[in-house]
Amino acid sequence: MKISTSFIATILLFSSTIFAQVGINTDNSMPDGSAILDVKSTSQGFLPPRLTTTQRNLISSPATGLTIYNTTKNCNETYNGSSWVGITHYIGESYGGGIVFFIYDSGQHGLIAATADQNSGISWHNGISKTTGTSGDGLNAGAMNTAMIIAAQMADSQAGNFAAKVCADYSVTIGGITYGDWYLPSKYELNLLYLQKAIVGGFAGIYYWSSSEYIFNYNYAWSQNFNNGLQYNTSKLDPYDVRAIRAF
Repeated sequence: MKISTSFIATILLFSSTIFAQVGINTDNSMPDGSAILDVKSTSQGFLPPRLTTTQRNLISSPATGLTIYNTTKNCNETYNGSSWVGITHYIGESYGGGIVFFIYDSGQHGLIAATADQNSGISWHNGISKTTGTSGDGLNAGAMNTAMIIAAQMADSQAGNFAAKVCADYSVTIGGITYGDWYLPSKYELNLLYLQKAIVGGFAGIYYWSSSEYIFNYNYAWSQNFNNGLQYNTSKLDPYDVRAIRAF
């Protein structure tokens, strides 16, 4: 049996006027003391309104906290007072100062790429090839690599600039929030970025630096060709492009 929303609203209004709170499937129909509406079930869920992105955008003056299920993006979204925020994130989403290009934990965590290259041709080292100990690879390894590279190389030239520093120096402010925790991706993370290059966009170069040093020769570090996807250990002196990423 279908019940109209106006009927439900009338019942809720009547109930809240009398009891101040409403309980559904609760003991004696009394809700938890902290909730105005308390729904309990072990076999069914709460189903919010299902709208496409186009339909959602037609909502006039949405209230802060308004929640829907977006059938275009296949995720719940809540209006935070200035924009719609997905409870789960997805590849291609504009979020956290850039574009989401990798997710895990069912969209709760992932990696974000800056929307454009930070440099169109810069060396990996700061004028001197040396061991930095940054052979770390894998997810989130780039953050530690970047910090270690900068610590090891800044003394070589205080005025110098290099791939890792370009990423660490990058920041962007969106919606009053400044995002400044960017880093040079590890070899693994750079490949994840390559796999989503069409979605992220803005790649002006062919070769991009990773933060992973080549363990067998400190004169080399790992880079990737964004035309064919192949990764190479190349001279740290080579002027390659750089795209910063951050984790969430």
